[in-house]
Amino acid sequence: MTRRVLISGSIAYDTIMVFEGHFKDHILPDRVHMLNVSFLAPRLERNYGGCAGNIAYTLGALGGEPVMLATIGRDGDAYLAHLAELGIDASTVRRLDDEYTAQAYITTDLSDNQITAFHPGAMSHAHRVSAREICSSAAGAAIGIVAPNGREAMLQHAREFGECGVPFVFDPGQGLPMFDGETLRWFVSLASAVTVNDYEASLLVERTGWSESRIAQQVQALIVTRGGEGSRVHEGGMVSEIAALPVACAVDPTGCGDAYRAGLLHGRTLGWSWADAARLGSVMGAIKIEHRGGQNHPIDRAEVARRFEGAYGRAPW
Repeated sequence: MTRRVLISGSIAYDTIMVFEGHFKDHILPDRVHMLNVSFLAPRLERNYGGCAGNIAYTLGALGGEPVMLATIGRDGDAYLAHLAELGIDASTVRRLDDEYTAQAYITTDLSDNQITAFHPGAMSHAHRVSAREICSSAAGAAIGIVAPNGREAMLQHAREFGECGVPFVFDPGQGLPMFDGETLRWFVSLASAVTVNDYEASLLVERTGWSESRIAQQVQALIVTRGGEGSRVHEGGMVSEIAALPVACAVDPTGCGDAYRAGLLHGRTLGWSWADAARLGSVMGAIKIEHRGGQNHPIDRAEVARRFEGAYGRAPW
């Protein structure tokens, strides 16, 4: 039986600059109508990122089979080489030479406040990658995920998953504001599960006009992540509270949600319940937050098993 996971999501470069001060000391509330400020940022990092890339990184390291429905631009050769080094099949990633790869420019101050500019670039054309062609191939797919991507890609890939009978997780993330209530209800009606953080859950409830319990009734599972407070899984009319794991040091939350979703998806390909899959997601989120960037955390299956057993009282494999 296939364990391939189809990942509709972004591939992006994350450029992170650290301002060794506080934004509040340089942005005057009574002058925001004519804002013109400059921050000296002596520390700079450039990381591989994007939802599809981050999920594929963790999923592949767990032993899964990620397949990305994503696009890169003319500057994407380094990213492709990075994926090849990781042993991740990037044959489904489409290169668009008239665009740049999606880019996030993030400036962080010493209070962990962030100012971010995002250029979607090639991501805006991710609908040019067909999920139908991939999921109807002989290799098939065990599950898919519609994560933040170009708007048309999210709509198209959800439709194609539905037409091909591929169960999928709807993970709107930062793309949620792009959709009105009717469209969000359509996504939920097609999905097997919905996963959001607690803020996104509130926005999803507001936009759809459905309560959390009503949304949970439409799908196999509704998973709501709450950072250090763990996560909540609505499944089969029951609610499971999934404890967050203790961490040695919370270094960087960037990509934690993607690591969680990789664990969730991998657990489902192993035939686990949504609650047990969410427990694996919690382990992966804890491992990720101890390292900077979305794809720099080392993943050792024996260490994953040790932390899973320590938190939940049994070994995962």
